[in-house]
Amino acid sequence: MQNTNNSISDLLSAVQTYFDSLHYCDTVLLNKVFHKSSSLFDVDQTKVFVEPIDSFSNDVGSRVSPASKGQKPQTEILLIDWLSPSCATVKIRLRAHKNVFVDHLGFVNGENGWQIVSKIWHLEKMLE
Repeated sequence: MQNTNNSISDLLSAVQTYFDSLHYCDTVLLNKVFHKSSSLFDVDQTKVFVEPIDSFSNDVGSRVSPASKGQKPQTEILLIDWLSPSCATVKIRLRAHKNVFVDHLGFVNGENGWQIVSKIWHLEKMLE
């Protein structure tokens, strides 16, 4: 599949917005990068947890940010899987305080640019 340099750089910029929104607990950035109808998913002991973006945004806004505690950003893009020039799944890893998460972010490039329409996340480990 052929993607233009602009679509790749725009997608990477959206991923960076996601990283920044969680590092700074910035809900303006978070609500910019997530589509207003998106949801987040996790499973714990076979129970599926679904959280609408509004609930997640409120949760992020009430957190103590890793940045305010002096934590340097620890993020990485593990994989970008292009479904089409305007749809991609991005697998990332990030640290927030003592938690290391792995996320699969479903992105679409629509009228508001690249936005996350779904997030499946997993707490990979907790650091000491």
